[in-house]
Amino acid sequence: MAKPTVAIVGRPNVGKSTLFNRLVGKKLALVDDRPGVTRDRREGDADLLGLQFRVIDTAGYEDEDPDTLPGRMRAQTMAAVREADAALFLIDGRAGVTPLDEEIARWLRSEDTPVVLAANKAEGRAAESGLLESYALGFDEPIAISAEHGEGIADLFQSLLPYLEREGDEAEDAEGEDENGPLKLAIVGRPNAGKSTLINRLLEQERLITGPEAGITRDSIAIEWEWLGPDGPRPVRLIDTAGMRKKARVQDKLEKLSVADARRAVDFAEVVVLLLDATLGLELQDLKIADQVLQEGRALIIALNKWDVAENQSSLFQGVRAALGEGLAQAPGVPLLAVSARTGKGLDTLVGAAFELRDTWSRRVTTGQLNRFLEDAAEKNPPPAPGGKRIKLRYITQAKTRPPSFVLFGTRVDQLPESYRRYLVNGMRKKFDFHGVPIRLTLRAPQNPFDR
Repeated sequence: MAKPTVAIVGRPNVGKSTLFNRLVGKKLALVDDRPGVTRDRREGDADLLGLQFRVIDTAGYEDEDPDTLPGRMRAQTMAAVREADAALFLIDGRAGVTPLDEEIARWLRSEDTPVVLAANKAEGRAAESGLLESYALGFDEPIAISAEHGEGIADLFQSLLPYLEREGDEAEDAEGEDENGPLKLAIVGRPNAGKSTLINRLLEQERLITGPEAGITRDSIAIEWEWLGPDGPRPVRLIDTAGMRKKARVQDKLEKLSVADARRAVDFAEVVVLLLDATLGLELQDLKIADQVLQEGRALIIALNKWDVAENQSSLFQGVRAALGEGLAQAPGVPLLAVSARTGKGLDTLVGAAFELRDTWSRRVTTGQLNRFLEDAAEKNPPPAPGGKRIKLRYITQAKTRPPSFVLFGTRVDQLPESYRRYLVNGMRKKFDFHGVPIRLTLRAPQNPFDR
């Protein structure tokens, strides 16, 4: 059974993301002084004095038209509360109760989800009057907390315990059942390529906010999901990221934080899907993002989205493939797929390819196989002899997987030309089917005890 969930709700800028970060013990959510930083629901594993649960950070609740961006954000917050075991309603204790707080309270009272009311920013005695005012909102006794300084955590534990205790014990027993961990799949790309729409289509629900406005997604949002593949259900952790624009165009502090967050998401992923807008084709920025992913050692898939509205499809596909062959020479054979997040075309193929690519990325080759390959490669194309002195390649072994990393031992290997190193890497790629994943090759000379 899954862990119980708590949704943190409240108007903008009351400290929801700060509290979320405190509960999960990491700075996962972006925090800034301006209101409205959080837009999508963000989830994390919380540990509150031993009480374990999933916590959801929601967008600030605003009274706007449903078709506007704030209106769509409010719909996400409402969905989060309805799915949660408890709602943690946060107000700003120093500001006291506002008309918007009263409106949120009216809405929460109309829902079935139990509510715990907390007055945040209550360091010292700053929030005493706000705490007294909050009794009028019609919930049980409010608690005073400071998300920033960690005050009131014991009271928060006592208030949440009745709603989470029973489920939490059962959930703990279910931990560790999953031997084959979920595929960590990050979706990256330029703004408006359709990343959130693609994830919504996979989930078959409006889980992430989408729309024509560029840059809606700010945080990297991780969502647990099950893919129904040909061999049955398989767990996936989908990671939606903020759009990555050219560095020179990123002036806003918040956008810089969002792009840094997207890069961190790539670090934690196993397979990364770079989503391109087929109506715009391939740009230099796309190649830069792809190069960053490969430099980090992640497996990469490139997907042409909006294929249902793309023109001259055959020549577009071949053109992109040719450009990738030139621009990503360090990992030839990166899968290129045509998809449509709007219609769902090609999405099953995409997830299936991601699982296959993870297997390749995790593959180990025996030392015997590697050394037979090295012998054949050196026989067909012997290493050069700079200054008349031969470079001897003695031995190769695989040091680690994910990405596949090899160590080659020999004499004078520091003089081995880059072209010969590429010859060996491409040979391994072909021989052991490492297409589409980065390969690391480190050269080592044996230690000479008389060096000194």
